[in-house]
Amino acid sequence: MLILMPAYNEERSVAAVVTRAREAGYDVCVVDDGSADRTAQEAAMAGADVVRLPLNLGVGGALRCGFRRALDGGYDVVVQVDADGQHDPGRVAALLETMVASGADIVVGSRFAEGSEHFDVTGGRRFAMRVLARRVSRAAGQPLTDVTSGFRAIRRPLLDDFADDYPVEYLGDTVEALVLAAARGAVIAERPVGMSQREHGTGSAGVLASIWYIVRVLAAIELMHGRRRRQPPALPSDHGGKP
Repeated sequence: MLILMPAYNEERSVAAVVTRAREAGYDVCVVDDGSADRTAQEAAMAGADVVRLPLNLGVGGALRCGFRRALDGGYDVVVQVDADGQHDPGRVAALLETMVASGADIVVGSRFAEGSEHFDVTGGRRFAMRVLARRVSRAAGQPLTDVTSGFRAIRRPLLDDFADDYPVEYLGDTVEALVLAAARGAVIAERPVGMSQREHGTGSAGVLASIWYIVRVLAAIELMHGRRRRQPPALPSDHGGKP
């Protein structure tokens, strides 16, 4: 199992997150997404395998590179962890436990599922999250509470699919990825978790940009859902073994 961290200008937090993950016994790969600071150097000094991209591809592009790195390294399971300190590597085991117990291909750490710890979200952002969750739930054919969470575990063969084809637009790496997984017949599960606010810096999208991206994502979901019958055969349901 590999912890995968896409990182862009996270020199102030990435080393601490890598250190916590390494202390928990996990291998870590940081994909430096064209950072202009010392993100790559800080991650490497903390013990991570670092993939340096020559330019900024966005989270989706960075993740796809990381998925390919994981497969090349012989890993069967990847756990996405943000480099900004929002996701606690100590909670990775909970995602893996749910993956084994449910047989899921992808497990999402949910801030809003019953049993999760309180996470403070402003009214407008929370409304947008609910709209997206309802639409993705319909596309996936099951209730999902936190479709924008980037804290998730993914295993083969879905990991192979994502290494070949993964959404690269903002929110595509979270929302659209779940729709694609559902279209492939993947089993999706959620695990209640607690998350922190980011330790340093600010998010990459402003209010107007976020609204536009949400509209675009909803339109993309409609298009993907409309083509669902033309998708390749479903993934095998019997995976066997443990991550």
